[in-house]
Amino acid sequence: MQRQPLVIANWKMNGNRALVAELSEALQQQQAHYADVTVVVCPPAVLLPVWQAQPGVVALGAQDVNEHADGAHTGEHSLALVHEAGAQWVLIGHSERRQCYGDSEARIAQKLGQVLADSRFTAVLCVGESAEQREQGATFAVVEAQLSEALAQVSACERLVVAYEPVWAIGTGLTASPAQAQEVHGFIRHWLQEKFGSAGAAVQLLYGGSVKADNASELFAEADIDGGLIGGASLQPEQFVAICTAAQARSN
Repeated sequence: MQRQPLVIANWKMNGNRALVAELSEALQQQQAHYADVTVVVCPPAVLLPVWQAQPGVVALGAQDVNEHADGAHTGEHSLALVHEAGAQWVLIGHSERRQCYGDSEARIAQKLGQVLADSRFTAVLCVGESAEQREQGATFAVVEAQLSEALAQVSACERLVVAYEPVWAIGTGLTASPAQAQEVHGFIRHWLQEKFGSAGAAVQLLYGGSVKADNASELFAEADIDGGLIGGASLQPEQFVAICTAAQARSN
């Protein structure tokens, strides 16, 4: 099945107004080189309105969202707030949220259910194992548990994306080999088809973990890797445009 290539920038707690203008301009100038690729930028929430003011080259996403619609949740953002700021995509369950900010499997499931219940949004569920878990041969068990718990109450997958991000490769300079990444992506694809039937074949699967311009093409050539969730390289306009261009080859 042909799935549209997808590249998502996760700026984490980085970037500024100047970088918004710089990356937006670079993407506009090179747009013909990635014409069939969906490009999403997830900046810090305070920069969403700045991106919203740029010409419509990219879609916008939030790096996280609170599971409540409103209320006394200092420092958090609801779906309504990020939508007003221009977001239509939401990252859920990133490893940094799991490890550093206490996002339990139950809370991730709550957030995911809320996002998928709102037809204005697409949810990007992040899964992945630690170095210790990989060394113990537990990669598939960990990923399966994360998928099972997050999607236990989900009955349809039309606005779902899954990003495989091995924790040991995020920001470390280490990257899963294309074969290693495809092995896990193939496992996720099979799991999704078991749960959702033929619709599982249409879910876009992304790889994240030190993706750069010089390894993107090789990773994106694998059968079940439909694009990337890009961290550090998304802060470098030339690198990020090259990664988007590499994803274009999946449409050829």
